[in-house]
Amino acid sequence: MPSPRRSVEGRPLGVSASSSSSSGSPGSPAHGGGGGSRFEFQSLLSSRATGVDPACARLRASESPVHRRSSFPLAAAGPSQAPPPPLPEEDRMDLNPSFLGIALRSLLAIDLWLSKKLGVCAGESSSWGSVRPLMKLLEISGHGIPWLVGTLYCLCRSDSWAGREVLMNLLFALLLDLLLVALIKGLVRRRRPAHNQMDMFVTLSVDKYSFPSGHATRAALMSRFILNHLVLAIPLRVLVVLWAFVLGLSRVMLGRHNVTDVAFGFFLGYMQYSIVDYCWLSPHNAPVLFLLWSQQ
Repeated sequence: MPSPRRSVEGRPLGVSASSSSSSGSPGSPAHGGGGGSRFEFQSLLSSRATGVDPACARLRASESPVHRRSSFPLAAAGPSQAPPPPLPEEDRMDLNPSFLGIALRSLLAIDLWLSKKLGVCAGESSSWGSVRPLMKLLEISGHGIPWLVGTLYCLCRSDSWAGREVLMNLLFALLLDLLLVALIKGLVRRRRPAHNQMDMFVTLSVDKYSFPSGHATRAALMSRFILNHLVLAIPLRVLVVLWAFVLGLSRVMLGRHNVTDVAFGFFLGYMQYSIVDYCWLSPHNAPVLFLLWSQQ
């Protein structure tokens, strides 16, 4: 008696399919347990007979997205990125600063370091804190309000045309100094040193800025004005120059300004006198002004 395996394998595929379809469903009671096992075996054979060719399967696998991604590992890591565009000329200049830029940054660092070292009177607990009251007295001597009030008082008390002419130009110089310093401070807006204490004498809105030092400009302007229009002995002339220098130094010692603020203030005050001297007011070029003042 032949085995079930050989009889099934020897039977054509069409006969097995027709007999199975004519005899009812595989799970019917007429077939019993043997019919179920024979149906499973025939299903296995039909899947093998109708399966895809191995060569075609390999070809499809090679064309699949997964295979393409695995074949190109650089593409699988992410989309290809274009090379970055060349930097503009101004950016290349920023990445490669010039010698002038490096020199200016170095001078600024030295200025901040030196200003902090010289700020020995910035507070009562500083190394020279006991000298702070004297430095604040020097600060008042270079303030604009005492100079304006004193000039107006002397102008009102003067009874000579020569004295009025000098005092009128002194008033013009003080007003020009206040205007230029306020304008530059508003444009530059450099903050005062961090160790400064805002306990200054009569401050305005622009006085929170540091560059340039108004006291230094006023010291240079007034000392040059006095030395050119007042007849003084040599000791007094030396005393005027010494007052201007110590006043500028006190601004750094009190922590009010940096060294560059005072240095530029001296330069600006020196140039301001040149402007006043060029635009000198006299009864010949400004007669209306002197006439109005003489009538008061």
